[in-house]
Amino acid sequence: MNKRNYQKELDALIEKNAAVGEKPSLLLHVCCAVCASYVLEYLYEHFQITIAYYNPNITEEGEYQYRYSELRRYIAERHMDAIRFEDVEYDPEEFFEKVKGHESDREGGARCSICFAQRLGYTAKLAKQGGYRYFATTLTISPLKNAEVINAIGTRIGELEGVEYLPSDFKKKNGYKRSIELSKEYNLYRQNFCGCVFSENEAKERMA
Repeated sequence: MNKRNYQKELDALIEKNAAVGEKPSLLLHVCCAVCASYVLEYLYEHFQITIAYYNPNITEEGEYQYRYSELRRYIAERHMDAIRFEDVEYDPEEFFEKVKGHESDREGGARCSICFAQRLGYTAKLAKQGGYRYFATTLTISPLKNAEVINAIGTRIGELEGVEYLPSDFKKKNGYKRSIELSKEYNLYRQNFCGCVFSENEAKERMA
């Protein structure tokens, strides 16, 4: 059975909308400025983008706020004035409750899938409430994250919530490479862990 090519599916959808002159609304879950850099560059001309910076997995509030400020700075410096932001909650205790029993999982395991589902579920609910045409996430740009798992979770949640999930594999077409170039060009803060204390500890182990 052939794997789906999510990037080709996204390209085809963009072409289809462009052919009929549509620029549909998109609620985009964003985890940080580096991951958003290329994704926003790629999608900006094709969608009316609103950002949901929903990341309760980021344990430290200072880290959470710094990543958010870097995202806002990047958007301002790129003059992407049409981008809007949804008000979202920051509640790390909700994340810890969700992943209880999975504290010892290695990164990429079940704990990460629970985290993806939490963030995409919240985004989908916001998208439905706000009447957005699509919802999506920047998470698939990371070579450390399984795009197939993320897309499967997004598709399932979209069907449950009744809002269309936008398939993606943003690391394709040199997307990850471009995000690194943009992060250097705009001097974006590049963290070496996903956000939670568990991934931070694992990052420290790798550097030890």
